[in-house]
Amino acid sequence: MPVAYIDRIAEHDGKDVTVRGWVYNLRAGGKILFLLIRDGTGVIQAVASKADVGEARFQELSALTQESSLTATGTVRKDPRAPGGFELSLRDACVHQVADAYPITPKEHGVAFLMEHRHLWLRSSRQHAILRVRATLVRALRDFFDSRGFVLVDAPIFTPAACEGTTTLFETAYFDDKAYLTQSGQLYNEATAMAFGKVYCFGPTFRAERSKTRRHLTEFWMLEPEVAYATLEEIMELEEEMLESVVGRVLEERLPELEHLERPLEPLRSVRRPFPRIRYDEAIAILRTKGASVAWGDDFGGDEETLLAEGFDRPFFVHRYPVQCKAFYMQPDPEDPRLALGADCLAPEGYGEIIGGGQRIHDLALLDRRLEEHGLPREAFEWYRDLRRYGTVPHSGFGLGLERLVSWVCRLPHVRETVPFPRMLYRIYP
Repeated sequence: MPVAYIDRIAEHDGKDVTVRGWVYNLRAGGKILFLLIRDGTGVIQAVASKADVGEARFQELSALTQESSLTATGTVRKDPRAPGGFELSLRDACVHQVADAYPITPKEHGVAFLMEHRHLWLRSSRQHAILRVRATLVRALRDFFDSRGFVLVDAPIFTPAACEGTTTLFETAYFDDKAYLTQSGQLYNEATAMAFGKVYCFGPTFRAERSKTRRHLTEFWMLEPEVAYATLEEIMELEEEMLESVVGRVLEERLPELEHLERPLEPLRSVRRPFPRIRYDEAIAILRTKGASVAWGDDFGGDEETLLAEGFDRPFFVHRYPVQCKAFYMQPDPEDPRLALGADCLAPEGYGEIIGGGQRIHDLALLDRRLEEHGLPREAFEWYRDLRRYGTVPHSGFGLGLERLVSWVCRLPHVRETVPFPRMLYRIYP
């Protein structure tokens, strides 16, 4: 008997198959049982009549609880009234386990309760939709860069020094020394870009930020491309092309999931190049007209990013921030050394920064000055300094926060739902 997955059940219309899964719901109607069975790919209604399965099996099935596991055998029949348009006329079943009373019920549960039971909450239709969108975005991002000649070169998780600043590092023992969980793969990407020209890494990163906002996790995934010889303008063009491509892929492949999440589609359909670009000075002026109290030289937080996004229907860039509010490796603008050749890509609808990037310093003397200004130990960066001693070139790259991208694409109220097991300021269980 062939085993069928529910998302491809239409291929077996009129045939006998075996479905392996869990009870999503059960309803009795006299001598007939209606079981909703989920297998991780979808949900199908199985109909069991006492006449077909026998008295003993019928009573066994009648006692099943939500999330009980079973293997069901029967004939696939088209029925437009059934969930998914097909049902399974049950002939027999093997019950593997009758589940205990399931703690997550259709009633309203608080966030704290659901997070404590995250390992079970993942089975809900909402979480299925979100994490399928995430999986599609991951595949679309990899396909985008792989198809354009980028080489995937993974960066280490343990690092000897800071990338974005020493105040947000997770320190850990490393045999007789100490190391830090990576904040970014960028510095290592710069080395691999000098070897391969166009590279990217895609993996977990860590920030020990004491932040409880809806946009922050302490462990999150970053996609980070780096391109030798690329300028700030070229890297912004790459970001535009990437976002247009991957959002389009989600609209093609995950429309049912977006509809289940009640995500308005027009903002996603508006993700078309070119994206608006405003300078930092222009952003300051816009914020002040909206009543925000910001001084020149301040970096923007979530409130400022939300105010800026009110005027845009698609992602947009804020570029040329003051050097003082950007990382040590940012190349200054030759036309105004007070400014960095960096840009943040902000999502519309109040979701804020999803990409940060720019052009890197390629001059050794300037890099040394920046390391000193930021209080970073030169000895930890000797290998990074070597990149400016042996064939240095202008180069640029960016970091895309996957969870923030998922949050915006799905229009979620909090980033905690974008990853199977979120790590936050006060959350490390389960």
